[in-house]
Amino acid sequence: MHYQGWNNFLWFSDIAFLATCLALWLESRLLASMTAVGILLPDLAWTLHFLADLIVDTGLLEQSGYMFNEQIPLFVRGLSLFHAVVPPLLVWMVYRLGYDGRGLAAQTLLAWLVLPACYFFTDPAESINFVSGFGEPPRPPIPQPWWLIAESILLPVGIYLPTHLLLARWFGRPACRVAGADGNETPVK
Repeated sequence: MHYQGWNNFLWFSDIAFLATCLALWLESRLLASMTAVGILLPDLAWTLHFLADLIVDTGLLEQSGYMFNEQIPLFVRGLSLFHAVVPPLLVWMVYRLGYDGRGLAAQTLLAWLVLPACYFFTDPAESINFVSGFGEPPRPPIPQPWWLIAESILLPVGIYLPTHLLLARWFGRPACRVAGADGNETPVK
């Protein structure tokens, strides 16, 4: 917080990290499902981009480019490796707890609260959650406030809904598990 400020916690990935910790502690199916819906695809994209940049400078996305900025302390950059850890942890949690279909609505509501907060209360040059657009300096693909409205629709439809459908299909019901004599759990249908 000292290096990047309080507004860094408005990034969806940071919110998801904190929510994942809370979901893990509380064993909350809803919180795990909501967080998975919101962050699996973006964090997977971040991780793939970061790995590609380790091999060759792709220049495709700005998502993880800061990881190679030597002006940012190595420790601060290292903290961002949670992007690679959170998706498999969330998949495991949703597998263990089952998928809660309310995750889509909860994540959409969260986005509809966070995006305007980023737009109205943070520096447009930081473009937290890309509310001011992309690039340096940030430029929206369409004029504001239409970009904010479009992003508020595109996230739920283009990222949350497909993730919700996959998670509901794969992990719709929590597996009922029974411990055997050897201590191993086996699913019961």
